[in-house]
Amino acid sequence: MTKWIYSYFYTMILIADSGSTKTDWRLVNMEGILHLTDETIGFNPYFISSAIILNELSTSKLAKIKEQVKQVFFYGAGCSTTQNCQLIETPLRTFFNHAEVAVEHDLLAACRATCGTTKGIVAILGTGSNSCLYSGSVILENVQSLGYLLGDYGSGADIGKTFITALLSNELPKEIEAEFKKQYQLSTSDILNAVYKEALPNRFLAAFSLFVYQHKNNPVLQNMVKERFDLFFKKNICKYSDYQHQTIHFVGSIAFMYQDVLAKTAANYQIKMGRVIQHPIQDLVNYHLLNS
Repeated sequence: MTKWIYSYFYTMILIADSGSTKTDWRLVNMEGILHLTDETIGFNPYFISSAIILNELSTSKLAKIKEQVKQVFFYGAGCSTTQNCQLIETPLRTFFNHAEVAVEHDLLAACRATCGTTKGIVAILGTGSNSCLYSGSVILENVQSLGYLLGDYGSGADIGKTFITALLSNELPKEIEAEFKKQYQLSTSDILNAVYKEALPNRFLAAFSLFVYQHKNNPVLQNMVKERFDLFFKKNICKYSDYQHQTIHFVGSIAFMYQDVLAKTAANYQIKMGRVIQHPIQDLVNYHLLNS
């Protein structure tokens, strides 16, 4: 009995919530005592390799505790297929070689963090966007987000891309254009090179959503954001079964910053608003402790 109690309280569970930009890590024991927090770059299988993942882990605080970890629950953007999950799971198993490793989609993380074991529509609005209809245990329906080039409506990358397109097309108020040039000092060539030639263009574009938020009281930018959220509801949320009788929950930085605009958009579509969480990591920890 003593040995079992020792094992229970000192079994370390590592939980990770990874977007395209960053990954939040929490190490806890079965009693829920927090032993470590860390933040690394995002581990999106579309934009990262095993070598980069291993290098990032080896230079993080996680390297000091990896031998103690017995279970790893990793939720990541882009981990929507078996192949993509394997691209993340393989380096994690190599690094945490004494642990069982489970890799799941960040959409399931959003569901577990907001809904727990109840039914609802769940949406992610961060660097990218995604959504689903959740049963309380599994994802029933998922309208594909299609990424920042073909979709990701309402995301940071989508808002940033829309803003930059308007900027380079001379469609913004002069005061906004002047403030942008003062703050960023980017030429047209700089922007086009970053979008078409450099790595991680989605993150580059998403960074400008912060500028839009800082000037959210400008009528032109207000309408821009409203239009992107309206498209998100129209092209994603309204395609779910019986959507007007579901509660919609949101996860992500964009959702958190613009939750008042999202609430109005949801009301326009006669959908009840639920929880809005900026960072789901603590709710994920709670979920795993309750369901272990």
